[in-house]
Amino acid sequence: MDKKELENSIIAVIKTIFDPEIPVDIYELGLIYDVKINDEYHVDVDMTLTSPSCPVAETLPVEVEDKIKSVKGITGSKVNIVFDPPWSKDMMSEEAMLDLGFI
Repeated sequence: MDKKELENSIIAVIKTIFDPEIPVDIYELGLIYDVKINDEYHVDVDMTLTSPSCPVAETLPVEVEDKIKSVKGITGSKVNIVFDPPWSKDMMSEEAMLDLGFI
């Protein structure tokens, strides 16, 4: 499997994880900033939270790591929580904005 296929599989599995406060998956919410796959098929993800005091700040990154590790061919994963740039609703996909009634 090439890296683009793996990236698509990773994004698909990330889309199964929902923010507990907003009924939209974390990818469409714009919480995933970057997905990097190295030559050993280890995945590094830069993601943010809707706020620094998010109630799932401890558990959500672990859930993302575990789901990514379940993708066939992936040797490991690490989620880096970043707050730069800070998340805003402008980072949501059009699909998420439609789901939430913003457009």
